[in-house]
Amino acid sequence: MSAPRRPLAIYTDVVDTDIAPGLELLERAGFETRVLHGADEASVLREAQDAEVLLVGYLHITRAIIEGLPKLRLIATQSVGVDMVDTAAAAERGISVATVPGAATEEVAVHALAMALSLIRGLPFLDRDVRAGGWDGTAERLLRPSASTLGVVGMGRIGQRLAALGDGIFGEVVGYDPVLADGQWPTAVRRLEFDALLESSDVVSVHVPLTKQTERLIDAAALARMRPGSFLVNVARGGVVDHDALLASLDRGQLGGAALDVLPVEPPTDQRICGHPRILVTPHAAYLSPESAGDYVRIQAENAVEWLLTREVTAAS
Repeated sequence: MSAPRRPLAIYTDVVDTDIAPGLELLERAGFETRVLHGADEASVLREAQDAEVLLVGYLHITRAIIEGLPKLRLIATQSVGVDMVDTAAAAERGISVATVPGAATEEVAVHALAMALSLIRGLPFLDRDVRAGGWDGTAERLLRPSASTLGVVGMGRIGQRLAALGDGIFGEVVGYDPVLADGQWPTAVRRLEFDALLESSDVVSVHVPLTKQTERLIDAAALARMRPGSFLVNVARGGVVDHDALLASLDRGQLGGAALDVLPVEPPTDQRICGHPRILVTPHAAYLSPESAGDYVRIQAENAVEWLLTREVTAAS
């Protein structure tokens, strides 16, 4: 008598992480595992017909994939967000979607803080000037942090961590979040409506997921409301910012500068962003550390194991 077939879990794509611990965890729990290197929609549809679980890196899990895999029951992302998954199509088929919240909260919040402080102290701009032969510290308007206001758009895990870090550095921290209940609101952060936050902040840091409601949340109208000479930080998702409007705002001097860890297309095809003298860019690296890389792999696999044991996922989107 042959042994019963083990459920199949497939890594669709692997970027920046060592998935060996995840494979070990999955196989120990009873999964058969497979890894599709450099997968695209066609190869997933061809090679994952028997998969019950997809473990996703950056690959977009489209409606075609979801409808084309008859045994699929769980999509486990390796991120906090689910913008790479057609969640409506998944819901229609009763497929669960699990995320990895909290794996890089510290890293992303500190990255945002480092970006904010570098902007108000003019570090990227003064560095460029010195490398070009200049030596004038008065070339930039340098702000005292304790006399400045940090505005945090989105008060989830990362936004709250940034607010807590900024509370001991900035003169005031203000926040906006239309969802978070008053009882969960940090006492050290003054709650404001979106427009009021933009108007009162010296640095605005964005920490919202990319949804239909937040796409281009920071548009031309929002940028026009920001204080003249203020700064924008985005470590969330590139689509939250209208980059054409951002470039126009920087060019006319409305904004003093911006720091971006995420872009609409990665790697970027629009060199206006990377080459702009008032923009600091990092390559979607805010979440990275040896510790976070391990946590992303472990928690993603644990979500699949939890589903196998209970047919539920506590980290579901």
